[in-house]
Amino acid sequence: MVFTTNFREQLRRALSKPTNTIATNGTSATMNPNESSPLLAVPSAHDGEPHFWRHLLFNRRHTPGVDSPNPLVRWPARTFDVTKVTLLSNPVNILLVFVPIGIVAGVREWSPTAVFTLNFFAIIPLAAVLSFATEEISVRLGDTLGGLLNATFGNAVELIVSIVALKAGEIEVVQSSMLGSILSNLLLVMGMCFLLGGIWNMQDSDGRGMEQTFTTATAQTTCSLMTLSSASLVIPAALYGVLDHSDESDKQSSILLLSRGTAIILLALYVLYLYFQLRTHKNLFTPEDPREALEEEPEVSMSPWAAAAVLIVVTVVIAVCADYLVDSIDAIVENYHISKNFIGLILLPIVGNAAEHVTACVVALRNKMDLAMGVAIGSSIQIALLVTPFLVILGWFMGQPMTLHFEMFETIAFALSVLVVTYIVQDGKSNYLEGAMLMGLYLIIALAFWASPSDMSSKFLAWLH
Repeated sequence: MVFTTNFREQLRRALSKPTNTIATNGTSATMNPNESSPLLAVPSAHDGEPHFWRHLLFNRRHTPGVDSPNPLVRWPARTFDVTKVTLLSNPVNILLVFVPIGIVAGVREWSPTAVFTLNFFAIIPLAAVLSFATEEISVRLGDTLGGLLNATFGNAVELIVSIVALKAGEIEVVQSSMLGSILSNLLLVMGMCFLLGGIWNMQDSDGRGMEQTFTTATAQTTCSLMTLSSASLVIPAALYGVLDHSDESDKQSSILLLSRGTAIILLALYVLYLYFQLRTHKNLFTPEDPREALEEEPEVSMSPWAAAAVLIVVTVVIAVCADYLVDSIDAIVENYHISKNFIGLILLPIVGNAAEHVTACVVALRNKMDLAMGVAIGSSIQIALLVTPFLVILGWFMGQPMTLHFEMFETIAFALSVLVVTYIVQDGKSNYLEGAMLMGLYLIIALAFWASPSDMSSKFLAWLH
C-alpha cells in the first residue's frame, strides 16, 4: 500500500511537469529522454518544494546564488544572505517590527507615550544585532584585538543613547543611565545567573548540595576596579559637601576640574586593565575547569566587511530611535510624574542589556560561570571605567557640564551595591541564595527610585542642613 501511494504521487508530479528534470546535489538539470532515462523523474528542490523555501529563508549556512559567477545574481544573494543571518541571529529580533513603527511615530509626532514605548522596544533587538555583528568581527581578530573590540562596542547602545541625551542637555538622565547600567549588570544580571544557575546545578551526582565556581582572579580584580569606580563617585560628592558655603559657580568649577581629571585617570586605568587581562596576565582569567577552557571555535556566519556594514547601519538606526526616545522623556515625566532617575536607572538599562541578560543566564545554566561573570561584571567595568569617563570628556568638548558628581542617593546606592557584591563574589563561589540576595537588593533600589520624586535629592540636602 505504501509503495502504491508513493508511486501514484511520483506519477502525478511527473505528469504535471512539461519536461523531465532530475535533482543532483540540490541542482536541477533538463534532460532529453533516451533509453537510459528513468521512468519517473525525481522532482527538483527548486520547483516550489517546501524544503527549498525553508533552505532559502531559514538556512544560516548557505543561500542559493552567493557563489554565482554572475554579479547580478551574486550580490543580491549575498545581501539577502547577510540580512537573513542577521535576522536569525537571536530570537529577540522578532521585536525588530517596532523599529519602523517607532521611527514613524517619532516623525509623525505621535503621543510621547507611544513614541517612548515603541522606540524602547525597538532598541532592544537592535542592541542584540549590534552585539552579534561585533562578535562576528571579533572572532577573526584574535584574543587581543577581539577583546578590545568587544570592550569598545559591548555597551555601544548605552553609549549612543547617552550621547544623544548629553547633546540634548539631559545630564541627569545620562548619569542615571550609566549608574543604572552598572547596577543592572552587578545586581540583576549576576543575581539571575547565580539564582538560575544555582537552582539548575544545585546537586551533584550523589545528591549533595553544590556551589558553582569561577576564577578567583576575575572576582578579586573586578571587585577592586568596581570599588575604585565607587570611590570616583564618592569623592566628588564629598568635595561638593566641603565646598557647601562657597559660591555656586566656584563649586561647579571645582567639581568639573575634579571630574575631568578623574575621567582621564579612569580611562588610563581601563587601558591598563585591558593590557593586564589580555596580554601579560591572561592566564589568571582562564577557567579553572579545564573543560571550560576547551571551547569550540565560534561559528562564523558572515564576512568582516558584511559585519562592519551591519554594525554601521544598526548604529545609525539606534541613534535615530534614541533621539526620539530621549525627546519624549520630559513629557513622560510630566504626564506620569515619574522621576528621570527612575527612567535612567531602571528603564533605559533594560534597552541595552536585554541580549546580554539572556546570554549570561544561558551560560550560567550550563555551569559556565566564568563566561557569565565576564558578561555581568565585565560590562559593569566597561561602563564605570570607559563609557562614563568618556562621556565626561565628551561633555567637556560639547560644552555640557557632565561631571562625576551624582546625586547623593544614587552615590549611596551604588557604593552599597559594590560593597554587597564584593562580599558575595570574593570567594569565587556562588549559589541560588546569593543570587536571590542580589536581585532583592536591586528590587529595593528600583522601588526606592520609583517612590522618589525628581527633586528628591535637593530635599534630602535641605533636610541635612
